[in-house]
Amino acid sequence: MKIEIDTEARSLSVDEGGVGRHLPLYSPEAFALLSKLWVKVGWDVKYIYGFTWMGRPIIQLPEDMVRVQEAIYRVRPDVVIETGVAHGGSLIFYASLLKAMGAGRVVGVDIEIRPHNRQAIESHELAPLISLVEGSSTDPRVVERVASMVRDGERVLVILDSNHSRDHVGAELEAYAPLVTKGSYIVATDGLMQDLYDVPRGKPEWRKDNPVEAAKAFAAKHADFVIEPPPFYFDETMGSHQITHWPSAYLRRGR
Repeated sequence: MKIEIDTEARSLSVDEGGVGRHLPLYSPEAFALLSKLWVKVGWDVKYIYGFTWMGRPIIQLPEDMVRVQEAIYRVRPDVVIETGVAHGGSLIFYASLLKAMGAGRVVGVDIEIRPHNRQAIESHELAPLISLVEGSSTDPRVVERVASMVRDGERVLVILDSNHSRDHVGAELEAYAPLVTKGSYIVATDGLMQDLYDVPRGKPEWRKDNPVEAAKAFAAKHADFVIEPPPFYFDETMGSHQITHWPSAYLRRGR
């Protein structure tokens, strides 16, 4: 695909496989094209590695954090389970939301929680709301331990952010979806991989080996889950295009 921008003429020209079209530069259609390219370039230059939340690196696209906070605010889970801890910024983010709402706690699962990250998380002022579980997120013993930390009747929301291969995410979905309560979500993050197969830091196999494929396969097998992003409760935009690293990520439990 070739894109040419003429700021003086306020136009954008696109050539896709010899098929050309012209768009007004200041239009929802042009914004969708440019933002999709911006997200890909931004991922490759590690744009998301420049953000922290309350002192901890969060390594997430800010737009996705705003969207997931809306889901958390509407669901009001008693427990947020996240696979993939890294520096702990996401755990701190979710814990801060729950504290602001007056209830709830977070469980973080990772195959390896490095000592300096554990120390930073456990010494954080929000540490009382966070429990850490070290081990593979798909190990039945780890899944059982996490499940034992959820009490009867509690609302649960799950975020999958560990190994992003199709098979691993598929196994996580099968393991943790039973914990998700009606009206809540299990979120298979970072499906953007499907569009990163051709960037310098990407891999060709990501075109099919990604969380989106896992989410689609899971939804096809489980009628009680549907791929459905949280609704826009406020939307005065001129278009519906979302800037996200998490396409087709939100699986909502309907029953």
